[in-house]
Amino acid sequence: YVCSTWGNNHFKTFDGDIYQFPGTCEYNFASDCRESYKEFSVHIQRALNSNNHPEIQYILITIKDFTVYLRPKLAVVDGRIVKTPYYSSGVLIESNDIYTKVYAKLGLILIWNQEDALMVELDSKFNNHTCGLCGDYNGVPIYNEFINGVASYNSITYGNLQKISKPNAKCEDPDETQALPSCNGHRAECERLLTSPAFADCWLRLNLEMYIQACMQDKCACNGNEDSFCLCSTISEYSRQCSHAGGRPGEWRTQYFC
Repeated sequence: YVCSTWGNNHFKTFDGDIYQFPGTCEYNFASDCRESYKEFSVHIQRALNSNNHPEIQYILITIKDFTVYLRPKLAVVDGRIVKTPYYSSGVLIESNDIYTKVYAKLGLILIWNQEDALMVELDSKFNNHTCGLCGDYNGVPIYNEFINGVASYNSITYGNLQKISKPNAKCEDPDETQALPSCNGHRAECERLLTSPAFADCWLRLNLEMYIQACMQDKCACNGNEDSFCLCSTISEYSRQCSHAGGRPGEWRTQYFC
């Protein structure tokens, strides 16, 4: 089971909910939340890059008493910069020009494209034990994330609840009353992109509608500014998730597209 975040602040929980949350503080992405002993935690912080697109600035991973701090092209373990591949205490860190990957023996795999997209895969022994932006991993969408007892949260409220309080952090909570625009005008284009023949092996493996919705939100947010981030990040994620589910996406990038 995989939790991921990508592109224009999209998140997909372990249980399959896809939502948007534009926070720029440090947040609990996914942690073991059993009271007695927490085996791992993954925190992330996003910021806007020079093109005004959100990117993950750093990832902070704690595994038992071992801390790994990742920035693009940089890995720091327990305060020391390390060369990759690096292996110690059941944790392997690998990186190349495109990805940084962390494998932890306790049942965690983390893959980051050093830009906008992060994927965490967890062993099923953590079912029902996690918290954070990735949700509780109980196998049931919505419940305990966006509905808790009788209260129901929107995604912004839910995201703000995952903030890590740091005494001197200067970051604003996103406004919880802000409604997402209706982006139906972009449906036809997003459907066309995501149902292209290159993805024939993916249609039955993934929930297509969720990616269509994410693509529509991207198109809205970019206000007709057709750069590759707006168009490609959700399609790249669809392709990654398809491969991860055992599918074989065809060659969808072209000289003129992405």
